[in-house]
Amino acid sequence: MDFSDDFGAAMRAHLRMIEEHNTAALDDVAARLLDVARADRIVHTTAAGHSVAAVLETFYRAGGLSCVRPLFHPALLPLNGAQASTELERVSGLAATLVAQAGVQPGDLAVVFSNSGVNAFPVEAAHELKQRGAYVVAVSSRLHMAQAPARSFAKLDDVADTVLDTVIPPGDAVVPTPSGATASISTICSAYLWDLLLARLARLSATQQVPLPLWRSSNLPDGDAVNQRYLDYYRAAIPML
Repeated sequence: MDFSDDFGAAMRAHLRMIEEHNTAALDDVAARLLDVARADRIVHTTAAGHSVAAVLETFYRAGGLSCVRPLFHPALLPLNGAQASTELERVSGLAATLVAQAGVQPGDLAVVFSNSGVNAFPVEAAHELKQRGAYVVAVSSRLHMAQAPARSFAKLDDVADTVLDTVIPPGDAVVPTPSGATASISTICSAYLWDLLLARLARLSATQQVPLPLWRSSNLPDGDAVNQRYLDYYRAAIPML
């Protein structure tokens, strides 16, 4: 897809394409999310580097699931040290420690966001989550994964149960300039795929009459009261609340 002429039109076309490309996987994962809600289990979401933006989209978000527990270390966020965060996501061992602390159980679902899908942290996180019985969904670009050098024992698509494919070209940035490419699109695509899941989950919930634990905007009149119930209920399992 050519993003160089009309970025807005190309971006909209890309979003339509990835929705169609991932239709079957989105339907399957939405059904599994409904099972999580029905069984009162936990959704674990994790990422490193700029992919942490996608984790923020899943956690404590108006309209989002209140049963989401992020697997996160502050040093993985570029705001806490840009170069250091890149180096840390390539270091083996951190993911196992975070997963061990999360109380993952069979029946949980995990979403691992990583556009390249090759660094140690996301790959090891997916492996550790799966070892503990969680169903693991990767949100990643198979195109990027295929060309990026492996930095762990496997790549993310080797480990995950399902891949939601962003179909982003290697490098993430898609608009060419004489100085290199600009306009990275993985954050947009990851957030879009997550919201597609929530929209499908909403339809399934209505059809099957399964209530969903959804955060309310704190700026609505009843928002604080609704959210306090979820804060009280989930805080033991999700201590970062």
